Amino acid sequence: MTTIELKTLRTALNNKLAEIGSSNGSREALAIDMSPDELDRIQNASEREYAMRDLERNSTRLREVRQALLRMEHGVYGTCLNCEEEIKPRRLSAIPWAALCISCQEAADIAALSGDGEEADPLELAA
Repeated sequence: MTTIELKTLRTALNNKLAEIGSSNGSREALAIDMSPDELDRIQNASEREYAMRDLERNSTRLREVRQALLRMEHGVYGTCLNCEEEIKPRRLSAIPWAALCISCQEAADIAALSGDGEEADPLELAA
């Protein structure tokens, strides 16, 4: 991977980091609002559930982006953490925080769906 490509991907990761950081202000939606109206309580519960899922998704993505930046610092960015093959530049362009190549990601997704696999910590693998 060239220095220019690496710089471009680092910029994309830093932009994603800033984007996620600015969108994490939805914690107010987690407050429990007691309303005498049953429909309001149901709607508030639904909005709270949505806010919790959004917060969890952002937290996961934030962790993935930070781990990708750490892999850059350690010089292992762009290498699959499972099979140690190069992650295709096209995949990294689309998902700069990708830790696995397409084949390993598909296998991990299948294992996660079937409940067979444990998710490895990419920071441990990068060390």
